[in-house]
Amino acid sequence: MKTVAHTAIEPGILYFGTPVVLISSTNEDGSPNLAPMSSAFWLGWRAMLGLGARSKTARNVLRTRECVLNLPSGTLAPAVDRLALTTGSDPVPAGKQQRGYVHVADKFSRAGLTPVPSETVAPPRVAECPVAMEAVVEAVHPVGDDGGVLAIEVRVQRVFVHEDIRAAGSDDHIDPDAWRPLIMSFQKLYGLGEQVHPSTLARIPERLYRGPDIDRARRVGSRGL
Repeated sequence: MKTVAHTAIEPGILYFGTPVVLISSTNEDGSPNLAPMSSAFWLGWRAMLGLGARSKTARNVLRTRECVLNLPSGTLAPAVDRLALTTGSDPVPAGKQQRGYVHVADKFSRAGLTPVPSETVAPPRVAECPVAMEAVVEAVHPVGDDGGVLAIEVRVQRVFVHEDIRAAGSDDHIDPDAWRPLIMSFQKLYGLGEQVHPSTLARIPERLYRGPDIDRARRVGSRGL
């Protein structure tokens, strides 16, 4: 294999490629907010969400301690893009005004997406998203010294998927050949391609990764019951 030299650079952002998440949350008046983000990763049935501390989504999630993580497929890129440069904050914060953001109260209508009631939290799920995870806040971790960014740790309580991405003959497995998440890389939207190489880790049965949060989720009843 040919050795290629590295070059030191200082990019403004380090978004090398992560799934897009549409976070639904509840505004102070009870209406839903919907916002795209891509700074998220999962460990077991928990997720870490990187959000601006002064964003409407962060404030909603911290106030209510709950949200829904909706994962769009690549085919939903136009709907996600319709939410770009919109905010649920009114007035629009000065920093976002400089970037061209505008206030939009009804994000679902703006995106052309459909809210459906959740079972364990107040914010609605997005019907069109192949994956939707109802979650509650477990911890908040400040990032950096200025308090402008938060890593919000959430615990998933319910996982909902479209039937066409579930593995044939399985109740609880996702078919990775059918699931095509929307990916953001350096502010641009991409789809996921075909598998490029067999995975040795894929030989490990998924059940061996099941943690205590799954049992905890089973004990959570439907909201209001």
